[in-house]
Amino acid sequence: MKKLFALLFLTTLAFTGCSRDTTNDAFATCIANSGATFYGAFWCPHCAEQKKLFGDSVDLLPYVECDPSGKNADPGACAAASVGSYPTWVFADGTKTEGVESFDELALATSCPLPGNESVMLKQ
Repeated sequence: MKKLFALLFLTTLAFTGCSRDTTNDAFATCIANSGATFYGAFWCPHCAEQKKLFGDSVDLLPYVECDPSGKNADPGACAAASVGSYPTWVFADGTKTEGVESFDELALATSCPLPGNESVMLKQ
């Protein structure tokens, strides 16, 4: 009987403890749909800082790995975008920023509403 309770407890913990935070999903998806691209390298601490801001939604970002040793690397795309430092954001209008960007800065550059403000458009 104790084994059954232990198994039920572990199963419940597995299902409830592994939930994904979707708070930033709409924002990350909007950024991706805006035509923006986030260039970085797996070893870059500033890129890690940028990614951490998005939490579990990081995989929805339009990220390009520039280091040939990185997973799914595309150094050719980085060269074509003239990426000289990491992180670099290139937006649909051709503007480029280098360094960690705040959510406010990304919202303004992409016209994406901030998390929690999905019904508000920032630029027309």
